[in-house]
Amino acid sequence: MILVIGGAFQGKGSYVKEHFKVDAPWIDGGNCTFDDIFSCGAIEHFHRFVYRFLDREELGELPKRLVEENPGILIISDELGYGVVPVDAKDRYWREKTGRICTSLAAHAAEVHRVVCGIGMVIKNA
Repeated sequence: MILVIGGAFQGKGSYVKEHFKVDAPWIDGGNCTFDDIFSCGAIEHFHRFVYRFLDREELGELPKRLVEENPGILIISDELGYGVVPVDAKDRYWREKTGRICTSLAAHAAEVHRVVCGIGMVIKNA
C-alpha cells in the first residue's frame, strides 16, 4: 500500500502519475461504490470517499479490510486537519474520521508521501 497526502490542489495526482505505475483501474472517491476500493489499483480523492460513506458502520474496519483485500492499493487523500475547525458537526466528524483512517493506513503502508506545491517528500519508506 502507498499513501499520498497533501493539501488541496497541491499536485498529488500529477505527482503520482509521474512517479508510480498503476496497472489496475483508478477510481474517484467522489463517485465510486464502497466495494470498488477493494479491487482498484488507486483511489483519488479518498477524503471524499470517507465523506460519502461516513454513515456506514463498516467504514471503521476499512483500513483492516484494505490491508487484507487490496494491499497493493495507492491512496491519494487531501489532508483535512489543518486550518479552521469546521462549524458543522458532520464536517468535524468527517475531518476526524479521515485523519484516523489515514493514520491507520499510514501505519500499514509500505510508503507514505506528502506533496506540497507539486513536490513530493517521502515520509515513510518501509
